Amino acid sequence: MLKRKPALAGLALLASAALGLSACSGSPAPSGSAAGNGGSGDGITVYNAQHESLTKEWVDEFTKETGIKVTLRNGDDSELSNQIIQEGAASPADVFLTENSPAMTQVENAGLFADIDKATQDQVPANFRPSTGKWTGIAARSTVLAYNKDKVKEADLPKSLMDLSQPAWKGRWAASPSGADFQAIVSAMLELKGESATLDWLKAMKDNSKAYKGNSTAMKAVNAGEVDMAVIYHYYWFGDQAKTGENSKNVALHYFKNQDPGAFVSISGGGVLKSSKHSAQAQEFLKFVTGKKGQQILQTGSSFEYPVGSEVAANKELVPLKDLQAPDVDAAKLNSPKVTDLMTQAGLL
Repeated sequence: MLKRKPALAGLALLASAALGLSACSGSPAPSGSAAGNGGSGDGITVYNAQHESLTKEWVDEFTKETGIKVTLRNGDDSELSNQIIQEGAASPADVFLTENSPAMTQVENAGLFADIDKATQDQVPANFRPSTGKWTGIAARSTVLAYNKDKVKEADLPKSLMDLSQPAWKGRWAASPSGADFQAIVSAMLELKGESATLDWLKAMKDNSKAYKGNSTAMKAVNAGEVDMAVIYHYYWFGDQAKTGENSKNVALHYFKNQDPGAFVSISGGGVLKSSKHSAQAQEFLKFVTGKKGQQILQTGSSFEYPVGSEVAANKELVPLKDLQAPDVDAAKLNSPKVTDLMTQAGLL
């Protein structure tokens, strides 16, 4: 539910469509899967960095409702954003979907997004989309501190994400620094606290934390008692609990709230490429995803992500968005290249 399959299957197809350009840093081209009976020449092509299962639910319902066929090319946030930038005006993509917003900003800054239709923008409150109007929020996830209930009392938890830089937490917490999820959280910290404070925190993180590959792996480590706490997104815990709970039975979630950087709500984004040959259909797809039916898939489905559009409430198991007390961050200002620079300086990448 929360993991993608390796992005290999569509290598030859995407390489041809991208005029021979390969993905950034030698990574393989994204995988592909078609919904409906046609390919990208008969409908729209979506470069998808959201979870495959969630996007497939959107695509299946959209095609059922409109008859518009959708071809998916699945990959990671930064992989696909760099792919789009390399392809430029020759990109076969009509729509780009991400898990986290910094990859959207990267494509926007390259001047490759068309404006989102006003009807779509109007479905999403201003705090869940960028001020520029070049893309829109489609879902959201909350930063949380997952902790082992047998090793840490809730009253003893840090009051702020920034406190994890203190010597008292050395060796006691974990994260997945190489992942786009964590880097989005650091992007928010950079916007809220500035470069100097963020770099100091990252240097302390290098000494204090344990690195794992992926949020699920970090949560499993907390559950197993390998580490006391981990900075992750909320839905990994809820997704595991909805299945067997075997990887989260010893884990509870702490919400920092109080507009803390640790209360950051990351927006998943969707945008239409300026080069799209099917812009009307692409805009219609984004309107569906942010509309009532698309957002209800988030409310009732197995992703446990937050709806952000059309006044659709979150899954009843989740803390309501309004109660998270998230900091106010303009998604258009999240700077992923600067974050990777700072993390490299700190020795985390």
